[in-house]
Amino acid sequence: MGDNLLEDIVKINLLDLDRKAMEALFVEKLGSKAFHGRNVLKWIHKHGVIDFEDMTDLPKKLRAQLGEVAEVRLPEIVFEQPARDGTIKWILELTDGQRIETVYIPDGDRSTICVSSQVGCALDCSFCSTAQQGFNRNLSAGEIIGQVWQATREIGKIPTNVVMMGMGEPLANFQPVVTAMDMMQDDLTYMISKYRVTLSTSGVVPNLLRLREVSDVSLAVSLHAPTNELRDQLVPINKKYPLEQLLAACREFIKDDKRRKITWEYVMLDGVNDSIAHAKALIRLLEGTPSKMNLIPFNPFPGTDYKSSPPERIEAFRQKLMKAGIISITRKTRGDDIDAACGQLVGQVRDRSRRHLRRRAEVAIPVQTLPQGPAR
Repeated sequence: MGDNLLEDIVKINLLDLDRKAMEALFVEKLGSKAFHGRNVLKWIHKHGVIDFEDMTDLPKKLRAQLGEVAEVRLPEIVFEQPARDGTIKWILELTDGQRIETVYIPDGDRSTICVSSQVGCALDCSFCSTAQQGFNRNLSAGEIIGQVWQATREIGKIPTNVVMMGMGEPLANFQPVVTAMDMMQDDLTYMISKYRVTLSTSGVVPNLLRLREVSDVSLAVSLHAPTNELRDQLVPINKKYPLEQLLAACREFIKDDKRRKITWEYVMLDGVNDSIAHAKALIRLLEGTPSKMNLIPFNPFPGTDYKSSPPERIEAFRQKLMKAGIISITRKTRGDDIDAACGQLVGQVRDRSRRHLRRRAEVAIPVQTLPQGPAR
């Protein structure tokens, strides 16, 4: 401990607190009223005010007390990169120096913020650039909602949609993601409809079942293959939670809401998963599951051997699904000129998984096979 005890105390980051936790802070720690906590939540998220002295409906003494125990620590935008189509990618630096990426996608009157949930990703999907960077850590609820806070200030309005489709597997960071999604929907903060907050998962089945008990956001699932054999190669978590388990959990997730469908994400890889035979297998797999299919042309990144399926093959695949009654769209690639498209987010990851070293070893030429040059 230091000489000054107060210097060793890490203040509470108010971005980590949802409505219930904020009320508890004011009642239990500050000896105040719950409504003051609600007011602070509104100041921070709805009005963008993070200086306690500017929260004018708080008594002056309470503002001073709050400043002694709490602060607002935002991820800092350190780089902004606009694309030709209006998409914007932000690189945000966290307090420990790690960097993540957040993307804004405008579409007429609609706007979508693509939010990260982890620094890197541990799931190692073979077609995803994020996965190639390795994994460092989970984000806190404050680091997740902080991306929405920053984006809202940058674009000058609350986004109509938020998708947990940035860096990381959201269901591998369960409670912070759930807390942040609750805050997105709160009337005191961003007031985003549950149908417009979407969590995208590769299929962490136990946590998908947990999610149904505590949240009713929309669900997108990274499918990418119609058989276990192929999905094992593309999405390795399938070896732990195969398609039979995943489909059962997805049907359970939406069973009480007739308005809901599972949105399936299916990246189109040339010669890998894009044939009519694959489409037929997909139709059989999804029979009886209310579904919407997003076909995603593969977005290349350095070092990959994959290529995107030709447009005519993607359209033939889509038409086959449509004729079987599966609503299918080909997702328009957005932000690919700034590496902000699906599967291209990389951030700046200090890889604790050492995946980058393993990959380097896999492609390295053994030293003993190198030709010997002349002696010097």
